[in-house]
Amino acid sequence: MHSTPPRQEHMPEPATDLAVQQVDAASAKGDASQQPTLREVFSETVTDGAALGFMLAQLDTTKGPILWISDRLSRREAGVICLAGLPHKNTMQGPDILRVDVSKPVDVLWAMEQGLGCPDLGAVIGEIWGDPPALDFTATKRLALRSEAHAVHAWLIRRAAHANLSAARARWRLASLPSLPNPYDMHAPGKPLWHATLFRARWGAPGDWVARDEDGLQLDHRVEGRADSWSEAEARHG
Repeated sequence: MHSTPPRQEHMPEPATDLAVQQVDAASAKGDASQQPTLREVFSETVTDGAALGFMLAQLDTTKGPILWISDRLSRREAGVICLAGLPHKNTMQGPDILRVDVSKPVDVLWAMEQGLGCPDLGAVIGEIWGDPPALDFTATKRLALRSEAHAVHAWLIRRAAHANLSAARARWRLASLPSLPNPYDMHAPGKPLWHATLFRARWGAPGDWVARDEDGLQLDHRVEGRADSWSEAEARHG
């Protein structure tokens, strides 16, 4: 008699692994930049609003409320968001912001991780000042995997910070440029322009762009090879 071999049970892959595979598949199709994951945006100076404008240009506020968390130093040194001044995209009203004010960076990270487990949120944004010990590679890896597993965009806004080792899939350095001309008043500022440097990316090559918000982020005038200095800085601090 021939014995029947035992049936092999198919074990489902962990949600985080599946999410990473989905993001990698999207990368092969060329649309990974739109996939939910963790992204970091560094402000060239602590009072420059370019980092926030760049991030806001990429938010889809129709997907759900935005959870916005900031630590005490970020609020003290850079202020808090003005809800009335946020852009209106595809809605008559501004985005639905759930603002959470905490004291320490570790509280920001904890709140972000909890929020990223809620797929009804449109995005989770964290503002962290400086280089706190709690914001290490493990912390960013947890945020990246949780963002990809639950398909919720995650953003870290960094001020007065170095580009230390991080698991963020894309890392940007932003600075403001002179605005475009105002078509209705030559003495008034027009739409903002930003100098955007992608100095680390899981998908695509680093580079420099002039960025603007035209019903969504637009990147113009790419200059190859300009991001080398930030890559070297990241290596020194990593």
